[in-house]
Amino acid sequence: MSLSNLGGNATLIQKGGSTATNNGLIQKSATNSHHNANLPNPFDLKDSQILDKVYLTHINDDEFCDTNTIFELVSSVVLQNNTQVSLASFKPEFPTLKLISCQMITTRSDAHCVHQTTLWILQNLRSYSWDAKALITLAAFTLEYGNYLHLNRVATTDTLGKSLRQLNQVQTRKISADITELVTYIVQKLLPLKKWATWSDEGYDAEDVPALTEALKEIPVFVYWTIASVVASTGNLVGVSDYKLSKFRGRLSDIVQKLAEHLTKCEEQISYIEDYFHRRKNFDNPKDIVDRLKALIHRNGTGPQIYEGTNHIKAGVDIFKQKHVLLFISSLDSIDDEISLLKSIYERLQENSKPIKGYKKEDFKILWIPIVNNWDDIHKEQFKTLKSGIKWYVVDYFSELPGLKIIRDEERIGYIGNPIIPVLNPQGIITNNDAMKLIFQWGIEAFPFRKSDGDELTHKWEWLWKLIKKATPGLQVKEDRYTFIYGGPNNKWIQYFTLELEKIKRHDSIKHADVIIDNYQLGKDDPNRVSSFWIGIERKKQNKKHQEGVDCQIQDIVKRLFCLKRDPQGWIILSKGQNIKLLGHGEPAYQTLLEFQGWKDKVLEKEGFDIAFKEHYEIKAKEISDREPCEVVNDTPYSSNVIATISCPNPMCGRVMEVTSVHYKCCHRDEPNNHGD
Repeated sequence: MSLSNLGGNATLIQKGGSTATNNGLIQKSATNSHHNANLPNPFDLKDSQILDKVYLTHINDDEFCDTNTIFELVSSVVLQNNTQVSLASFKPEFPTLKLISCQMITTRSDAHCVHQTTLWILQNLRSYSWDAKALITLAAFTLEYGNYLHLNRVATTDTLGKSLRQLNQVQTRKISADITELVTYIVQKLLPLKKWATWSDEGYDAEDVPALTEALKEIPVFVYWTIASVVASTGNLVGVSDYKLSKFRGRLSDIVQKLAEHLTKCEEQISYIEDYFHRRKNFDNPKDIVDRLKALIHRNGTGPQIYEGTNHIKAGVDIFKQKHVLLFISSLDSIDDEISLLKSIYERLQENSKPIKGYKKEDFKILWIPIVNNWDDIHKEQFKTLKSGIKWYVVDYFSELPGLKIIRDEERIGYIGNPIIPVLNPQGIITNNDAMKLIFQWGIEAFPFRKSDGDELTHKWEWLWKLIKKATPGLQVKEDRYTFIYGGPNNKWIQYFTLELEKIKRHDSIKHADVIIDNYQLGKDDPNRVSSFWIGIERKKQNKKHQEGVDCQIQDIVKRLFCLKRDPQGWIILSKGQNIKLLGHGEPAYQTLLEFQGWKDKVLEKEGFDIAFKEHYEIKAKEISDREPCEVVNDTPYSSNVIATISCPNPMCGRVMEVTSVHYKCCHRDEPNNHGD
């Protein structure tokens, strides 16, 4: 009896010619002819329609399946690669495979029936993963396919083999080339499916690898056409059908191509995220500053070019070994103020000076890492223009920064678009997450730019601001403005100083430099507040509890303020925001304003009004001091029983001269800076 004569149900020939239907194994055939009219032809369905139908059959994927083992076994049969798989048993067990094999064998030669059998298989495998559904179906096919291959090769001396060969009618059957080609193609294309399944099991975040989700839209359709192709191949193999397998391969190839595109993106995104994990590990556990910087800007052992001004640094990031780094991270837009600030810091770092708090200025370097989403020609030119005016180190690259994800990670650097300056020490440890505000407020005085340095400076001047504000109602100190506070015994000096200052405030050079100057006369509306101000300073002088370094600095400030108080002309305090830049004497301060025409250009050159003013002030103070130096007044023979109080005749000093034996000596000489600063 030919298998092609089988009807909708599998039939067994019993003794006596009677027949019995195998309803125990297959409850109902998927191929009853009277149902065909209601079944769709899969080749008439769009992928979206197939996707909807297949999704209805999938519940979850918690049923265990040895996918790796099954794939190796199936590959060894289909590809005949002699792979040795030593395993006593695996999941799913034989009955599941045999049931699917029988269902495929009994599917009639009709595309509608292939569709129904495919959905039947998917329904029975509803608790398996997508890759397991395809592999189990292919394994079920391999039972029949492998049996044919094996029996076709049995030796003539193998009696049992010969009998089985005859029962399976192997001698009258042939496997067509299109069957072999199709199942070989399926085995090869299951590898990408297994790769997708492995990646999905890794638990990557959908935001990090969105292509995995996009691929999932193609996976059910891919599994459907894989199973449908196997069902059709099984029918052709046993002789119950004669499908044109090229049509199945065509639809399968279409979806394979779409899936391949998604998997290529998956691989790129996973490579990116794996690189990030590796990079983050190196960033979190750096050997030193160089190792940490490499985690940000290096890729595969190579990094972008680094310039110092216009000079290319051949050593690359290794130039920062054993250095502290101010890491300037910003976009290219609206950073003129930040660049001006860093120019000032850069110049001050070049100055030779003694170690401050155990740190040398020469060990601190500035490195700019520009962040640009799209390096088009406009951004490239903008970068080159900015770079041409910079003397410190710059990372020069025109592609995505390798460590950008770390730079934007709020738990690490936390760049979100506004310019920041993390400070790193030679060990690669971040000593300040963002020194930008600190440097804007205190400038080089905040060296070495730790948060604690800013706290010390706040403590150093906070007490004085409280006294000034108490004596000057309405005083408003703004961070982006320069403030003059002044006073003294000479009203004419106060009047002249105020007039000159008002002229400078309206000067074009000041407006061009975007400088805003506020000025307040101490106690202008209530002279009694002046005495309260100096009493407050006197009380600070009486505080002898200055155990810490900052307290000693406060006592030095008190001494300098009392020196200013004795100036016969007047005194000034110049600040930028809360940062007091200068405690100055009246005459050199007034002369500095008078000669503004001579130093106005330095307001831009020196990156700040305060720096330019202070520089010229010191020149004038030295000139005045040199004209009238502090003196030693001898009084010999000394005849008085009362020690006279004599002030130093130097108007820059005016301090009470101390008595040493028989002559008066100005104590001003004992201080390192006798210009009143």
